[in-house]
Amino acid sequence: MPFNAIRRFLQLESAGGLVLMAAAVLGLVCANSPLLELYQGGLNAELSVRLGPLGIAKPLLLWINDGLMAIFFLLVGLEIKREVLQGELSSVAQVLFPGLAAVGGMMVPAALYIWFNRFDSVALNGWAIPAATDIAFALGVLLLLGERVPPVLKVFLLTVAIFDDLGAIVIIAVFYTADLSANAGLLALAALVLLFILNRLSITQLAPYVLVGVVLWVLVLKSGVHATLAGVALAFFIPMSGMGRAASTIESPLRTMEHALHPWVAFGVLPIFAFANAGVPLEGFSLGTLLNPVPLGIILGLFAGKQLGVFGFSWLAVRFGLARLPAGMTLRALYGVSCLCGIGFTMSLFIASLAFEHGQNYFMLNRLGIIVGSLLSGIWGFTILRLELKRQTEAVIAGQTESTSVGT
Repeated sequence: MPFNAIRRFLQLESAGGLVLMAAAVLGLVCANSPLLELYQGGLNAELSVRLGPLGIAKPLLLWINDGLMAIFFLLVGLEIKREVLQGELSSVAQVLFPGLAAVGGMMVPAALYIWFNRFDSVALNGWAIPAATDIAFALGVLLLLGERVPPVLKVFLLTVAIFDDLGAIVIIAVFYTADLSANAGLLALAALVLLFILNRLSITQLAPYVLVGVVLWVLVLKSGVHATLAGVALAFFIPMSGMGRAASTIESPLRTMEHALHPWVAFGVLPIFAFANAGVPLEGFSLGTLLNPVPLGIILGLFAGKQLGVFGFSWLAVRFGLARLPAGMTLRALYGVSCLCGIGFTMSLFIASLAFEHGQNYFMLNRLGIIVGSLLSGIWGFTILRLELKRQTEAVIAGQTESTSVGT
């Protein structure tokens, strides 16, 4: 990915992260104020769409989680495809270092959660909750550090988060799929075949893909597979390259769709999701509540597990010669970014909504754990990076002063 494209992406994602934070705080305020009844009533209000015999009726919260988040996963799929074909995931050398870091960042938090909840078969459904990283939130924290942050740290965080998203997609597809409907599944497969045909015919107009994608989303929803995966499937069939109106003008349908979706997802989809899912009524909760195995496993998974997994696997990769520390990155800065990877907010909440779809008590506990674990990770990561960047700045100034003294 060209540097200017990376810079534009990071600026958008970072600003979106700040909006996301504000939306989450607003959700918490609504859930712990006289607005609670209005807040919960609005999210539980049933909305239905019907076309002849085919109808979908869901509470507003599920329309957000199943519908709007499908757009988010469409964007994730587009980013992954682009990175694999032309970007940071296009070669083994580029993939290895952040890839190993991401693997550690998923395995260690999941293992910690499983250990604390090993005697509760229902709670074990949430094992993947602390394995996620919220790229928008994490980049929003980096934005607070200003221009001193080296681009290499931002690119590393972005790449690790892409691997995390890919892992989350696999986890959702394999472990959080309900009872399947064969008829709807076969029709969804037919829609995928149609998307494949459009791609092989080099159809570059986006409208046919979007139309088939909407049908695919409905069929996947009816099949029992989680509907957000339809967004990922659609993304993989969007052509990477195409021909513009002028014979010499090459346009990319994938990039066109990706750039069009970014502001809507960053400033619309994710903040709405955060507002709807971050509202945890804190009445009745105490400090002792955090010692419950569910929130404790999530908190330690996000705060301790993520930094141990990301930093530990990265250090081992460098130590044993499997990868090299990127130029411009120090071990202290790597540790700070590893801590920021523990901000799992959006994706963790989403996985929690699947893991405890019918367990309201667990659902509230895991929301609490996600908020606390993400908050601790953000504060600690910000502190570590701020101190490290200050040290680097002072070292540069001292070096310049010494050089000036020698010159005179």
